[in-house]
Amino acid sequence: MPPGHWLLLLLANLLFGFNLTASKFGMLHMPPLLFTGLRFVLLSLVLWPLLRVPRDQLPTVIAIALCMGGVHFGFMYVGLAFADDISTVAIAAQLAVPFAALLGVMALGERIGWRRVTGMLLAFGGVAWLGFDPRVLGYLPALGLVVVGALGAAVGITLMKRLRGVSPLALQAWVGVVGAPALLAMSWWLESGQVHALVNAPALVWGAIAFSALGASLVAHGSLYWLLQRHDVSFISPLTLLTTVFAAGFGVWLMGDVLTSRMLLSGGVTLAGVAIIAVRSGATTGKT
Repeated sequence: MPPGHWLLLLLANLLFGFNLTASKFGMLHMPPLLFTGLRFVLLSLVLWPLLRVPRDQLPTVIAIALCMGGVHFGFMYVGLAFADDISTVAIAAQLAVPFAALLGVMALGERIGWRRVTGMLLAFGGVAWLGFDPRVLGYLPALGLVVVGALGAAVGITLMKRLRGVSPLALQAWVGVVGAPALLAMSWWLESGQVHALVNAPALVWGAIAFSALGASLVAHGSLYWLLQRHDVSFISPLTLLTTVFAAGFGVWLMGDVLTSRMLLSGGVTLAGVAIIAVRSGATTGKT
């Protein structure tokens, strides 16, 4: 891979990793569903011209957008808001890969060998082991929400295998258009203090929303899709696990996260399992 492509891959991982920290900061000042809904409002405004898709693909596109924009981001970002450590969220979010492999077997009749089965066991076992960390036990329900969000991403990934003639950015546009009203409706129903948050949010919070929409959803996803069109998925996908490393590093550096030995070991086991699945099947994660 040319040096420029390596730099682009590094940039995408950096943006994805920093996005969790930026979003965590934003949600200290704004309810999580409102924050995420506003992210998708901005994303849909930017990508509005790309909404055209083949009519026969529209139902699948809408289903994917609901899974990714509503379920995945809704559950994951509420979990992120209530979790004490960004690293645990970044680790649990990687369960989208083994979930997608499992759904491929159940829904699409795909066959998997012993290596991918081993990868699944390592990934799920690593997150289960992470849940017994004394620090994580204090916010275990938040980690559970992230796992549900990862399952939502896996359903979306599985549905993507049925798409034909839909560009990645067009799909991102639909995630924004469908996700924004879904998340804002859930915010109106489940959250409070939205008006106060909107009026009193510091400029950095609006910057976090802009970064999340443009830096992560547009630039990072766009860079990753561009690379996937030019290189083998089985080569690029495992390298995106750097996102988790960067997310943990930014969390420690900027948010004062604490990494225990169990977090490091269980995270390593989880990422090893995800890497095995990614190499064997070319699966991609639902990025943030």
